[in-house]
Amino acid sequence: MSNPYTSAGNHSASNSKVLNKMIKSVFAATAALSVSAGAAVAGPYVNVETNAGFVGSNYSGATTDLHVGYEGALGDAASYYVQAGASVVSPDGAASDTVPSGKAGLGLAVTDDLGAYGEVSFIGSGDDSIDRGYGAKLGLKYNF
Repeated sequence: MSNPYTSAGNHSASNSKVLNKMIKSVFAATAALSVSAGAAVAGPYVNVETNAGFVGSNYSGATTDLHVGYEGALGDAASYYVQAGASVVSPDGAASDTVPSGKAGLGLAVTDDLGAYGEVSFIGSGDDSIDRGYGAKLGLKYNF
């Protein structure tokens, strides 16, 4: 499995400029969306999320996603979302790097109390010689 922390510091300056423009676009979209429709309405959204990693009690770093997305209903019992943008990869003790990333998911109400969900994701390395990382998850959620 690819580790997103291994690509830090291996990116050219030209890739950083492109990604900086991407980050500025995310912030511009955030500002535009903040004056748009309310949160209860399906449609565009902004998602900022940080995932930190630990091995035992040793901190290994964090990745912060800065994404713009869109979500909606699929009939009466299902929903979807897609989001993309930039991720700031910050390994412990090393320089941070900004890379493209995104994810998409589906949710389905199996019964009134049971839901199923799935998600696929990617995180780029910004370097053609380093593989992009991919992820997937499936799950069930039961409400008591």
